[in-house]
Amino acid sequence: MFQLTDIDREDFRNLLNEIARTYMPFGKYGRTAVPPLGMPIYDLPVEYLFWFKERGFPKGRLGELMAIVCEVKGVGMDSLFDPIRQARGGRVTFHPKRKKVHRFPDSDS
Repeated sequence: MFQLTDIDREDFRNLLNEIARTYMPFGKYGRTAVPPLGMPIYDLPVEYLFWFKERGFPKGRLGELMAIVCEVKGVGMDSLFDPIRQARGGRVTFHPKRKKVHRFPDSDS
């Protein structure tokens, strides 16, 4: 993997564009949980990214991009993704759906 310090401006811009277009395709933040595309990888919680860092990122380009996002967020530079968020309408948040529980008063009396 390359170091971010070894990248020129145009390559960095292309990398950010690729990160901006990449969504989590599976798991807790995948397409079924955050329809229709899944959570953008730049909005994944840092704890989730660290979980992958400990156990291994997915193979391929998705894993490489997630590792880069993890490093950026890990050093406190999440604000790097703010222009992308602004252009796309804000931060994508995840609120798991809760099961609705209907409680009726006992009708024994």
